[in-house]
Amino acid sequence: MSQLREPLADRMRPTTIDEIVGQQHLLNQNALLYKMIKNDIMKSIILYGPPGTGKTTIASVIAKTTQSEFAELNAVESGKKDIETICKKAKESLENGKRTILFIDEIHRFNKTQQDYLLPFVEHGTVILIGATTENPYFEVVPALVSRSVIFELKPIETDDIKELVTRTMQDSEKGLGS
Repeated sequence: MSQLREPLADRMRPTTIDEIVGQQHLLNQNALLYKMIKNDIMKSIILYGPPGTGKTTIASVIAKTTQSEFAELNAVESGKKDIETICKKAKESLENGKRTILFIDEIHRFNKTQQDYLLPFVEHGTVILIGATTENPYFEVVPALVSRSVIFELKPIETDDIKELVTRTMQDSEKGLGS
């Protein structure tokens, strides 16, 4: 019963890369991002594109798919202290042989000082960064972080992809509206 209290979008959110609809330029079997996720060879990345294009969904799939610790921040409500806490835990995990992926939603909202503070942790591999932004990272993220990340641009969702998602939701009796 508690599952039905979750928002429909959360219930239907893909849990594997193959369940993601759209963004085929990034997620087809020959695409770099697909191979990075499937082979668990994540490098720091920045996902940018309009709202609702799947940035958070891709990060969520990476969290469920890779053999890494996963930490998440929203730059609107986080600061240097939050970065420090996560990076301290990440360093301990790394010493025990476990990588940490740090997902920062709205990374463009961090000011230059906060982004610069994050830089050595990314540079030295303490964390693998996944930044998500609706803004062009070449203008809104400090150049040093951009240069240490692979940039992936997400495109608006196509009409056929929306139809597929609606159909999937209407037919899924477990998580969707099929029942």
